[in-house]
Amino acid sequence: MAGEITRVGVVGLGTMGAGIAQVCAQAGFETVGVEVTDELGAKARERVGYYLGRSVEKERMTGEERDAALARLATTTSRADLAGCDLVIEAIVEDLGAKRELVAELDGILAPDAIVATNTSALSVTEIARASARAERVVGMHFFNPAPVLPLVEVVRTELAAEEPYERAYGFAAALGKEPVRCSDTPGFIVNRILIPLLNDCVRVLDEAGVSPEDLDKAMRFGAGWPIGPCALVDLIGVEIHVHASEALHAALGEPRMAPPERLVRMQAEGKLGRKTGEGFFTYES
Repeated sequence: MAGEITRVGVVGLGTMGAGIAQVCAQAGFETVGVEVTDELGAKARERVGYYLGRSVEKERMTGEERDAALARLATTTSRADLAGCDLVIEAIVEDLGAKRELVAELDGILAPDAIVATNTSALSVTEIARASARAERVVGMHFFNPAPVLPLVEVVRTELAAEEPYERAYGFAAALGKEPVRCSDTPGFIVNRILIPLLNDCVRVLDEAGVSPEDLDKAMRFGAGWPIGPCALVDLIGVEIHVHASEALHAALGEPRMAPPERLVRMQAEGKLGRKTGEGFFTYES
């Protein structure tokens, strides 16, 4: 069924969206990336080219394969250029209103049998889908950052979703070379439902037990076998993204462990968002 999808759209080419677009183009799909300005689109294309170039340097792909993948990626500022796409993945700002507005707009652009996927990590896929007159063709496809590296994709099914588009989306994720898992539209899906309260517990230990970020990360890496420490992981995700997801889960479930720790709220207010700002729990060179 994944063979029915040949042309893919990605709306929003920030870090996550650009990574998703790269994965699609690299897997052989004609990909249309949409950004709000030509400059942002060009920057995203440049970022994709850089990471594909790194793959050539590491002999994971050839120069010809890199050039072919880049040739399959087009960028535009017009959502109308998504017409003809079999699947559109939205990766815009994590705001319910903005996502619902986009999904509704796509009704007038895409063919009736096209699929719309949201990459939300914390919002209700069902509420996003309800904005569409074709809610049965809206699914969640939650990629993990960095999308070209991490293999998991949570394919989220709402009670409104029809079997055929959902299974096509699942098959498409597999065709990307990813490891898709099926899950229902519940708060946090699978990974974040488990990971967010766990990371919050880790952050609270810093102050409650007087542990340094360096020692906490070392303890979890060498004592629990984590490939990356919790503080470094929050820095990679982005403090504000983690806080937003924590607030959404806490609002939905009411469990105290879901609420963002005060330390993270304070870091967000101070603009210490992690790697993207050069400072979070650790400092980073730009």
